[in-house]
Amino acid sequence: MPKLTVLLLALLLAGCGETSSESVQQESPRWVKTTELAPVEQPMLMLTGVVRARYETPQAFRVSGQIATRHVDAGQNVTQGDVLFTLDDSDLQAALAASQADLAAAEASVAVSQADLARDRQLLERNFLSQQAFERAELASREALTRRDAAQARVEQSRNALDYATLRAEADGLLIDVAGEPGQVVATGQAIATLAQEGRREVEVAFPSHVRPPAQGELLLDDRQISLSRREVAGAADPASRTWRARYQLEEALFSDSLGEVVQTRFPMDSLPEGVFQVTVAAIDERGDGPQLWQVSDGQAQPVAISIERMQRDRAWVRGEQLREGLEVIALGTHLLTPGMDVRPLAQEGAE
Repeated sequence: MPKLTVLLLALLLAGCGETSSESVQQESPRWVKTTELAPVEQPMLMLTGVVRARYETPQAFRVSGQIATRHVDAGQNVTQGDVLFTLDDSDLQAALAASQADLAAAEASVAVSQADLARDRQLLERNFLSQQAFERAELASREALTRRDAAQARVEQSRNALDYATLRAEADGLLIDVAGEPGQVVATGQAIATLAQEGRREVEVAFPSHVRPPAQGELLLDDRQISLSRREVAGAADPASRTWRARYQLEEALFSDSLGEVVQTRFPMDSLPEGVFQVTVAAIDERGDGPQLWQVSDGQAQPVAISIERMQRDRAWVRGEQLREGLEVIALGTHLLTPGMDVRPLAQEGAE
């Protein structure tokens, strides 16, 4: 046999062997990575909040003047009636003395007018005085009485102003801010301290402008989860930070020195839909016939039609009639699968 014929026969036999090997490889099951469907977890919004008192009242004098003494500091607990500040009351004392002098003069005028009226009444009875002159005396007496009443009111105002020169705590609580200093001149109503009154505490939370504060939430404090219920929401978003300010009541009491503490809060955002599961985005296969997943059934890959409810960065919410919790679906390489293809999960390889 010629050498060329022998060489051709050898090459033909080698090619048949490679084809047979490739056929065996194609018939062997493909190893695939699988994952199980899990129910959708409740989406939560985590935000920081600040513990506040229900009533935080600015403390201010009801009269203007110069601060003479300061008796408290920030962070100090006070009881109702405790002295916080006093004003220099020299001008107020002088005003009181002047109003008392005016009252004394008015009372003297009343005494004179009443004596004149009594005398004129006797003269009128004896026809020694005209009716017109007597009526004039009555009006003068009435005017003196009115001036006396006005003088008494001014004396009362002066006494009140002198009493207002001492600023007292209007309720039990904690002074969270004290700004007044001796020698400082303050106007009427100018806040020089802030009193956080005793009582249940609240949490103030700032929500992004696109999120409406929910009615319920939780305060995460160490290993405790304290329920929160919404009490109020600002009528408009803050123009600077573009956030909604909301106040939440605590269902449990906190420790007393928690005012101003920054805490972690958690709020549910959306209501959970029924029959929706979450799966990795890589498991979704779209080839023009709609989205689908691939499940492993009797060692073969089978498509399962789904609808996508929501897409996230690496997760998707899906819905389908054949979906159930714990269903094993192929997680990677789904675009290479065909219906009925033999597959083997990688978990079986580890077991073997």
